[in-house]
Amino acid sequence: MCGIAGIVANNDVNQALYNALLVLQHRGQDAAGIVTYDKGRFYQRKANGLVRDVFHSRHMERLKGTMGIAHVRYPTAGSSSSAEAQPLYVNSPFGISLGHNGNLVNSGQLKKELFREDRRHLNTESDSEILLNVLAHELANQQTLRLSPEDIFTAVCGVHRRCRGAYAVVAMITGCGIVAFRDANGIRPLVYGVRESRHGMEYMVASESAALDALDFSLVRDILPGEAVFIDREGKIYTRQCAPDPVHSPCIFEYVYFARPDSAIEDIFVQKARMRMGQKLARNILREWPDHDIDVVMPIPDTSRTAAIEIAHLLDVKYREGFIKNRYIGRTFIMPGNVLRKKSVRQKLNPIRLEFHDKNVLLIDDSIVRGTTSREIVQMARDAGAKKVYFASASPPIRYQNIYGIDMPVRNELIAFNKDVGAIGKEIQADQLFYQELQDLIEAVRKGNTKLEKFDTSMFDGDYITGVEEGYFENLESLRSDKSKQEREKEYASIDLHNSV
Repeated sequence: MCGIAGIVANNDVNQALYNALLVLQHRGQDAAGIVTYDKGRFYQRKANGLVRDVFHSRHMERLKGTMGIAHVRYPTAGSSSSAEAQPLYVNSPFGISLGHNGNLVNSGQLKKELFREDRRHLNTESDSEILLNVLAHELANQQTLRLSPEDIFTAVCGVHRRCRGAYAVVAMITGCGIVAFRDANGIRPLVYGVRESRHGMEYMVASESAALDALDFSLVRDILPGEAVFIDREGKIYTRQCAPDPVHSPCIFEYVYFARPDSAIEDIFVQKARMRMGQKLARNILREWPDHDIDVVMPIPDTSRTAAIEIAHLLDVKYREGFIKNRYIGRTFIMPGNVLRKKSVRQKLNPIRLEFHDKNVLLIDDSIVRGTTSREIVQMARDAGAKKVYFASASPPIRYQNIYGIDMPVRNELIAFNKDVGAIGKEIQADQLFYQELQDLIEAVRKGNTKLEKFDTSMFDGDYITGVEEGYFENLESLRSDKSKQEREKEYASIDLHNSV
């Protein structure tokens, strides 16, 4: 999962792009980058780390221009190599810089095509580089020195024809403008907005509407599945549907975990969707356990807080904040290794013992992935004095890998894989465990926009709308297992050490 943004304005955009990345920081904490354009040149700064650590005054001063794109990275294969920090750049044709959120599922086939047929070289293992080179090749096929909006849309049609998977893209073309587009299923989010300045209209694209809000851009709408939006250097905007048969299927996990609660995705307010998740889950608990002995409901901060408040209200029990979160530790969703994850939980959360002492506590989390974190938190609650510890997940059991840009573990590292709820509850050592029903989750989200008929729920039901190429899951497991991640981290650490000597 990553965050992307692009702005075409009448004044320098460096500070605006920096501010946009701060708002989108939750979508990626591995690396950050900004590329701007001015008088025929690109200016770039990108590196591993948080936004505030990557950009200093000297870097901002060099980022000249009234047009630019930006990216925060979340590694989808567990790598922290700085070579994969985005935006990525290719000089032919024209000069193109690109930022991407998502994951391609036919990357193996595309690598062969790019080398054998397109004669293009890849320098990283990033599927974003694959996508950049496919776009570059399709633009080169237009065989013109001056691209028109129609040429750009034809190139995007070529990208859709060749690429399968999830991709929300923002790309900047030298001397031309910014183009943004989504895959034909609209799995990953992308919106655009407008604001009026003294010198004319200014446009912005971003992964979430909260980034537009922070910069006083008015949300126009979500970019449609398969649609491309092109904004030229003069601030004129063009749109076109570039995919032949789009099937709207946004990722439902955006609403569960990734998106900010102050964002709206597909005309659905994330905060309201999470409130409805809590209501659905509370009713499920009451159906299964009408004579419960729960004394207090507590969220595991932060994403589950909204659902927990609704659950406490409907169960007619107290809501309390039982854990204090260290704000200076980022999301630990993808940390490799049980020891590291356990240590991180203890650093990130600290219980308020008074709230737990001699009480039956219901803990609410947005989801349970490996179960390592959940088990550690249950033990922390017991150590703080809870009599009984119950656990509830605002999402259904995660039984399958996510292949669309979320670095889910391999199947046998998912706690719910081939297990029923009772077995999962025993493994996390909870006195009782409750899960959201999948249909309840769908209804909770869809109520905000009844025009949506389908969501990507593949991590819950194994239904992959794009299909996958042969051997894809085997290759993915070789990349995503804890063992392989640790081996790669050692390799990158040794390379960094060698380079620093």
